[in-house]
Parts: sequence; structure tokens; C-alpha cells
Amino acid sequence: MKKNLLLLAFLVYALKSSAQTTITIMDSIIFYDGYAAIVTNPPPPAGVIKHRNDLFARKLTNSELQSIGTSLQMNVTLKALCDNYDRIGNVFMALAPLGSTTYNPDSVPRIELGRFITPFFNKNIQPDSVPYSFNIDNVAMLLKDTGITNNFDVWIELSVFGVPYAAQTQVAGCSVRNDVFRGKLNFVTNAPAPTQNTNFLLPLFINNNFNNYQTGATDTITKTTKTISFNVPTNLTDAAFFLITSNHGSNSGGEEYIRRFHYAYFDNALKLTYKPGRLTCEPFRKYNTQGNGIYGSSPMSNAQWQSFSNWCPGDVIDIRRINLGPVTAGNHSFLIRVPTAVFTGAQGNFPLSLYFQGKTSGVLAGIEDNEEENNLFSLYPNPTNGEFTISSESNDVEILVTDLLGKQILKTQSTQKTLKLKIDNEGVFIVYLKTKDGVATRKIVVSH
Repeated sequence: MKKNLLLLAFLVYALKSSAQTTITIMDSIIFYDGYAAIVTNPPPPAGVIKHRNDLFARKLTNSELQSIGTSLQMNVTLKALCDNYDRIGNVFMALAPLGSTTYNPDSVPRIELGRFITPFFNKNIQPDSVPYSFNIDNVAMLLKDTGITNNFDVWIELSVFGVPYAAQTQVAGCSVRNDVFRGKLNFVTNAPAPTQNTNFLLPLFINNNFNNYQTGATDTITKTTKTISFNVPTNLTDAAFFLITSNHGSNSGGEEYIRRFHYAYFDNALKLTYKPGRLTCEPFRKYNTQGNGIYGSSPMSNAQWQSFSNWCPGDVIDIRRINLGPVTAGNHSFLIRVPTAVFTGAQGNFPLSLYFQGKTSGVLAGIEDNEEENNLFSLYPNPTNGEFTISSESNDVEILVTDLLGKQILKTQSTQKTLKLKIDNEGVFIVYLKTKDGVATRKIVVSH
């Protein structure tokens, strides 16, 4: 039933969004050995600059910015060359000085728009490419905001760090090559939207180290905690954090193979609890054409995948949206902690990206059910006519519904894993669900 509702919602969205524009950001980008000297020949395509063998960027044109609507889908297609291992890929947005023909990525404001993991690729076996897709409707607001576009040039970066050494001995045709992947990136948006000047953006972390053994990667050595304080200069009617983490460390007993609860706080109040990992990685097996120790030789059960897998080679890493509602001007803080993380042998890392986005009037875009299989609960349908269902793994929950100003609309406790509720008023509301594992939130739109 839930899948049918989601399919219906998708069809309605598709009918409303038939006027779509595709913006090709980059195509035929060849990534080379990330440890080698920069490869200058062949040069990148026209308009694209090459910061490193693993990092390319292109400035969005004024006409492209004008074509952005209220929705934004980001698509990456990666094609196999001569790296047959699972690597990390990223898409970033950089705000460089107006009129720049190049810039230093470490010296300008940047946010991570999406992260993905490459499959174990053998370029000689089909399929030899893998698609990734991200919903980043909230970023459409930023690209339409004159407070940003009148003061910065917007550059979009595509990064894939790879090395060819294993493929040079394991993949036919790679013995003397150092090209590792070929990439394409595009945006898909709906009809152009008017410009606005009501958005607030604050980059906080950009692929920062997060572990318990490196100075600067943790608040306290031996504890996996990371805090950042920041200032909001004006009252915001709606705000959210956008968080990306992925667990790495492939040594014996490494963090890559152990699922841990992560806890995220705003001003010392717990806002999100999550445990990374899919129910199963089997949908991505077909892209893993190189034999490997993750997928093995035959399909595995959901329980087997959940016993060790934090992410799937060939899949995206979740962008976790932490809804905050209205935020007052002043000093605030964000804290993330993974109290059971070990980092055996002082190895491994949880690369951490985080930005804060808010509105001085109105609400943030991209209000939707976040279908994370391992979060605390799901909520559907959304939008709704007032009636909706909450489903969780816990049989002891407390549910609170508030409006965007924090006024309580509904409060209940339940010992059922599935609960039907109703909101009588129209509007946008925040649903909080509390269990012994923490607190999770969803926004819900009610329209009668």
C-alpha cells in the first residue's frame, strides 16, 4: 500500500512538472590517479576547470541560473575506466568572487550537495556505468536568491578520487593506464521560478575528518564527538541542517563494517538519531562487475547485509535533513556524537559535511517523507488531507505535532508500531517521534 501511495504521489508530481529543463553541468569528465601529478592532456571540456586529477568545476551561467525552478534533481552518471575498487565521489557547490576564472576550493565557501560510492567496476563487463540521483529542492532556493547570485559566482564541482593500481594487474587493458573513471553531471528542474532574497546559508563542515583519535577531528580524543558554534544574524521563519556522513575504515574490525547509532543535536537538544545502512545492497549488485569481498558470489539476506554494511558500493549516501522550524537570531550550536565508535588501530574516518539553511520568510523547499530505511519512523501519505500513518520499529513511542511556531497541535503515546493520526487544520507541521533510541522529526503538509 505504501509503495502505491508513493507511486501515486510521483505520478501527480510528474504531471505537475512536465515542463522540465535539463542543465548539463559536465560531461565526459575523465578522472585520473588521485595521487599522481596533475594530468593536463587532454584538457577538460570547454568551460570546465581542473583543480586536481579528482576535482573538476564549472561556473553556472546567468541563463542557467534564470532557468532554475522550484524543484531540482541532481544526476551523476559514472562510467568504468581503470579503477576497480569502491571509492568516494562528491558533488560540491562553491561560491567564488564575481568574475573569477578560477578559485582555490579551500578558500571559498562550499557545501556538499551529494555523496556517492563507486561500485567494484570491471570496464570490460556490462553494465559499465552506474547512475546516482539526488533530490536537492532546497538548493534551488539558493540558486534563485539574489543575495547569493549578486555577490558570488556559483561553481558546481564533481569529485571522484580513484587509483588504478589494482586494476593495472586485475583488469584487461589497464596495465599502463592511469585514468580511473569518466563522469557526467546534470541538473533537472521545472519551470523557471522568480528570484527571491529570503534565504540564509551558512556552510559549517565540508568533508571534515570526524573520528576519535585525531586532533581536530574530535572535541575530545577517545570520544567521537564534534561540535561547532555559529551565529544567526536575523530571525528565521524556518531552518534546517543538511548533514552527510559515511563510515569508513576497512581494516579488521573497522568502522566500515559496524553500524553505529549517530546522534545530532541543535543547541544541546537531540534532533536526529540514525544508524547508517540500507535494508539490503542487492539492488546494486548488478553494477559491481569486478569480483569483490563485499557482494560475494551469491545474493545475501537482508539480515546478512544489516550485520555489516554501512553503505552499498554503487549507491548514494543519504543527505539527512534535520528540520528545526523557526530559529531566533543569536549564537547556536550543532553537535554530532557516535558514542560506541571504536576506530580499531586508530584507523578509519566519518567524513562530515554540514550546512545550515534558513528563510527570513516562508518555509524551506523539499518538504517530503525522508525514506531512510533505518531511521526511527516513516510517515505517509505526505502531503495529506489531514489523515496520515506513522510506522516505526518501536512499540513504545511518544508523538508530538506542532506548528512552525512551536504551538502544540497533537500529543499522544502508543504501544503500536503502526498508528493512524489526523490533523484538522491546514498548513505545515512538524511531527516529533520519541523512542528509547532518540528523537526523529518529519515535516508534514496538510491541505484539505
